[in-house]
This record gives sequence, structure tokens and C-alpha cells, in this order.
Amino acid sequence: MTSSLIRTLQRASASLIRTSRPLSPHAATTRVGARTYAAEPKPEPATKSPFDSNIIRILRNEIEYQEEYAPPHQPETKFNSFTVEELRGEQVVTIKGKFGECEDIKIEATMFDGCEHVPACGDDSSGVNLRLHLSLIVDIAKGEEGDSELEFVCSAWPDCLNVEKVYMLRRSRMAARPYVGPDFRFGKWH
Repeated sequence: MTSSLIRTLQRASASLIRTSRPLSPHAATTRVGARTYAAEPKPEPATKSPFDSNIIRILRNEIEYQEEYAPPHQPETKFNSFTVEELRGEQVVTIKGKFGECEDIKIEATMFDGCEHVPACGDDSSGVNLRLHLSLIVDIAKGEEGDSELEFVCSAWPDCLNVEKVYMLRRSRMAARPYVGPDFRFGKWH
């Protein structure tokens, strides 16, 4: 609840700052946390109402307070029966789990690595929406210390999952037999 309020306040503050008059070239900048804010230049008469100035000041103070004293967001480390490994700065999240006694499942998912533009429909029909994409590699190892393994290379969109390639791997991760059958496509998720 608090984090969504802060995000809303940050957007409102940025919006108010952008819609107010442009800063003078002599305006100094201050750095608070990871964000940069422009210091208030000398007030110019009739360019900003006292109400707007007061709101901007209150929002800046609240944002600074939250950045300094709010605990940082900790990423999830569990999802159902899976453990989630996310290394800061990396563009890949690894999810590991077990099925039964002898099957190990490992999913490596990229952060959003592509998108396509789709026309917006409805009330916001003037804009363009982005349809985000991510890539997945799913490894399923079975047997003692992963004697044999299936590897699925997948392409994920919000409404479908495509299995692009399937490999059967041996312990050395060399492809024993590449899959030469038809493409897999899983459509609309509901």
C-alpha cells in the first residue's frame, strides 16, 4: 500500500515538475538517492501558484523520506515449490524445483528481451501498446545426477508460449539427439 502510494506520488511530482515552467539555465541540481531533482530557482512572479509550489515541496519531502528510511524491496525467493535466484545486475532469473524424487527442473528466464507494437483499442485508441516478450530455457533432468536431460528453448508472449527447440542432452550437456519433429505452439492462456 505504501509503495504504491509512493510511486503515485513520484509520478505526480514528476508530472507537476514537467508541466510547470522550464527551469532557468542557472538552476542547480541536487542528487537525492538515485534520483536527480532540480533545485528550485528563484521564484518568478505569476508562473506557479502557491498551491502548486506547496504540493511539489510536500511530494519532494515525502519522496526523500521514503528513499532514506523505507526498507529496500527484497525480491521473491520462493514461488510455489520453486526457489528463485536473481543476481543483481543480471538479465536472467533462474527458477529451480523438483518434481517427484528424481526430476530436477530449472527454468532460466530473461528479463523482457523484445517487444512488438500493437495498436491500442478502446478509449486509448490514439496510442500504441507494447506486447512484451521474454525467452525461456527449461531444463528437466531425470536420473542420478542428471544422466539424461531435456532442454526446451521457448519464446513467451503474454498470451502464448512457443517451444522453439527441444534437445535431449547427456550428462556432458552434449546433444544426444536433436528433436526434428514439428514446431510446438501453445496458444491463448486463459
